Amino acid sequence: MDTITSHSRPLDDRSTDESLISARELTFRVAGAAGAVNILRGVDLSIGKGEVVGLVGPSGSGKTSLLMLLAGLERASSGSLTVAGRVLAGMDEDALARFRRETIGIVFQAFHLIPTMTALENVAVPLEFAGRRDAFARATEALREVGLGHRLGHYPGELSGGEQQRVALARATVAEPPLLLADEPTGNLDRGTGGQVMDLLFGLRARLGTTLLLITHDPVLAGRCDRVVRMEDGLIVPG
Repeated sequence: MDTITSHSRPLDDRSTDESLISARELTFRVAGAAGAVNILRGVDLSIGKGEVVGLVGPSGSGKTSLLMLLAGLERASSGSLTVAGRVLAGMDEDALARFRRETIGIVFQAFHLIPTMTALENVAVPLEFAGRRDAFARATEALREVGLGHRLGHYPGELSGGEQQRVALARATVAEPPLLLADEPTGNLDRGTGGQVMDLLFGLRARLGTTLLLITHDPVLAGRCDRVVRMEDGLIVPG
């Protein structure tokens, strides 16, 4: 069932209980030298629990901005947004930080690892923030699952690009979040290495039953998703 539409079309009747993401008339504006710039212009979005959705479209169409709103890293200008039963509007920064820690795993094109921490320490960070006493034991297991059990004590600068992205993937999934957001996760990798990373991503998602929203320009990766949604000029469009 097609559950993502442009703002001019009604949402489907899928209940909130079955949807992990529910957005209505979502807009996002930023200040520019010539006035406000409308990045998102009224997005209606429903994604079910455990669903894998590929988000495609030209650069500048609003894909990353939408991801940032879903992660609580930016605030919508108007509209409503519920993620994993949490209404994001009105949350203060502390509440948003807890929301991200409990709900979201993110993998970016850039690896965003902390250069002064080992692979093990990087993966343990979100668990430590959550007060988990088994943070390092779980981080060790997560790194073993992505094939880096022999690299626990290595720093990011001592790892290849593919290895760094695998550390980032382990960090994003170690807390078993209900929502995984991936923004061009293979953009800085060669095709072979990128393919290995994506196999790991899809495998981890399947094991955890996590909902995945994947931004990609690669039609092969998009084809691995349950369905594909296209954005253009701040709107979701047919096809």
